[in-house]
Amino acid sequence: MSTVGEPSTSKIEKRMFEERRLDSLTRKPTRTASGDLKDNARRPVSAKKSAPPDQTNAEQFYYSKQMQSKTHMVVVLTDGEQLEGVIEWYDRECVKLNRIGAPNLLLYKHCIKYIYKSEAE
Repeated sequence: MSTVGEPSTSKIEKRMFEERRLDSLTRKPTRTASGDLKDNARRPVSAKKSAPPDQTNAEQFYYSKQMQSKTHMVVVLTDGEQLEGVIEWYDRECVKLNRIGAPNLLLYKHCIKYIYKSEAE
């Protein structure tokens, strides 16, 4: 039996029912499809994504194509200087630029701001 000042059991049940109903209206629905279970089983939640590869084939493809066609390129350095020539060779850290009427250069990639094709060939 309830004492004075305590709500009755039916009032408590009604309040709990209302709270659950309100919670269900404000929560976002969750999916329990078997596809989601496969994703969770494949990789634990706490596992981090693997690091991207050090080198992609895009850079290799671009440099190879420019070297084979002997395309005149403009190399803009981080200090704003522009160098024009043909890329003869490259590796992970450097690019060798052959220039006409000027010494050939071995440029570190970290000093290169960007490279583009020269308009006058």
